[in-house]
Amino acid sequence: MKKGILITFVIGGIFGLMQLCTPEKIVSQPAKDLAGVPKEINNILRNSCYDCHSSQTNLRWYDRISPVNFQVYEHVRDGRKALNFSKWDSMATPAQNNTLYYALNKVLENEMPLPSYSFVHGQAGLSAENIDILKKYILSRTPRKPTDSAQLIAVEKQYPDLIKGNSAVSANAKAAPNSIAYIPGYRSWKAVGTTDRFDNGTMRIIFANDIAVKAIQERRTNVWPDGAIFAKAAWKEQVNADGSITAGAFYQVEFMIKDAKKYSQTGGWGWARWRGENLTPYGANALFTTECISCHKPMQFNDLVFTKPLSLIASPGKNK
Repeated sequence: MKKGILITFVIGGIFGLMQLCTPEKIVSQPAKDLAGVPKEINNILRNSCYDCHSSQTNLRWYDRISPVNFQVYEHVRDGRKALNFSKWDSMATPAQNNTLYYALNKVLENEMPLPSYSFVHGQAGLSAENIDILKKYILSRTPRKPTDSAQLIAVEKQYPDLIKGNSAVSANAKAAPNSIAYIPGYRSWKAVGTTDRFDNGTMRIIFANDIAVKAIQERRTNVWPDGAIFAKAAWKEQVNADGSITAGAFYQVEFMIKDAKKYSQTGGWGWARWRGENLTPYGANALFTTECISCHKPMQFNDLVFTKPLSLIASPGKNK
């Protein structure tokens, strides 16, 4: 009996001492509803997202107890860095659409809300009905309209050059403002993923060079090895009369080149982008890379890479 009381006293003492060690407090300020967004959508976002993804954090009593508060506060800080709905009014409409698109994809991938957070905060969970409502609303913000005849004609004229790889243009493409040269022949690399960016009307194919492909096969993708390169080629979505979606005019190609030392100032990656069939380098100066890093910042814990590559299991003795 006395031993039990002693153990209880010791545990209570340790718990009390733990309360003296607390993390830096989270500042909470009232967050407005998203302007121009239906009340129903705002209610869902407030209930499931705002605690970690806005300036307003509703901490429960158990969130404030050490050592739980260390993890909770870290979730909130990381969440605000990745996505902060309190900045909604400062975003242009395309950026707002991109934010909602990103949030929905994290929900569909079962990454958000974090399982560890939902376990304790059950009310933050999203029902299938909630997800369906969000999906329909986000699609309504960027409705797909049938491609007009002028665009169809332009695509047909572009198609022969597309098939040939636009070799003449590729050979004369100027370097990006940060001196990264265009990489011809990337379309012969292995395709490792696709994305449908309905928020800005483009479809994309992600190609990977041999080093990146080998890393995928060996499951060494966080962090990626030096020399790994991704090429993200984008085409405007062509909406046909029957509602089907096919590739339209070539829009751009972006490269991510891994070299942790050479590109240490830009997250370990070299970033470059060329727009249109004439392959015009993107960016007025080398500072355009801040835009790239800002876009990829939500994936800082995945080496800044959004792509979840297809499983490329090598056959015995083969790397292709």
